[in-house]
Order: sequence, then structure tokens, then C-alpha cells
Amino acid sequence: MNVPDNLKYYKEHDWVRLEADGMAVVGITEFAAESLGDIVFIELPEPGMEIKQFNKLGEIESVKAVSDLYTPIGGRVVESNQAVTDAPETVNDSPYEAGWLVKIEPSDPGEMDNLMSAAEYEALLAAEG
Repeated sequence: MNVPDNLKYYKEHDWVRLEADGMAVVGITEFAAESLGDIVFIELPEPGMEIKQFNKLGEIESVKAVSDLYTPIGGRVVESNQAVTDAPETVNDSPYEAGWLVKIEPSDPGEMDNLMSAAEYEALLAAEG
């Protein structure tokens, strides 16, 4: 299972990466994508929407289930990834790169301290095992 070191993780199997420009890129982990199976539909928030850390971000639907998406960091949505709404399977194929979900302008970058490191997330996966 791929768990990149440069990301922070939330227990609902979401990840966030802070970019050099201060934007936060959010997506779901490879574990989540594999657990869901073939993803067929993704609903993401509109740019400009304000969201709070750990609140619902949207929905993701697979052949198995419909699940809520949660945001690991709060702020203003600046971009939703149109490529994944047009081709949801992109999240299965590339959860950490092309399959990102939204870009957020963080309201409080200190919220990153509430998230898990890659090692902590791997320990969570092992415990859920």
C-alpha cells in the first residue's frame, strides 16, 4: 500500500498536501480507493465554498457503496478537480496525483497539526487490518 511521506492524513482515509503557494490539495488515500472499488460518481463542492476541518466535503459513489468525503483541513475551496467528476475512475488509477479532489485556501494552516503523519496513518491501517 502506497502511503507517501509528504502528505498528512485524516482517519477517514483522506490526505492533504500543502503546496509552495500555501494552497492545500486534498484527496482520498489509495486504501480508500481500493476499499471503495470502482468509483463511478464524485460530487465535489463549488469553488468559493467555505468548509470546516473534518466536515463533509462531498460524496463518492462506487459500485459497492456511497460514502461521504471529509476534508482534512478547513478553508475556502478554490478549485474542484473537474477531471475526476468527468472520469471518476481517475481516483482509482491515481489517488495521490491526477485523482486529487479539491484545492483549498486554508483558513488556519495550524490545523495540519491535527492530522497524522505517514507513519501514524500506516499504524492506523495496520490496526484496522
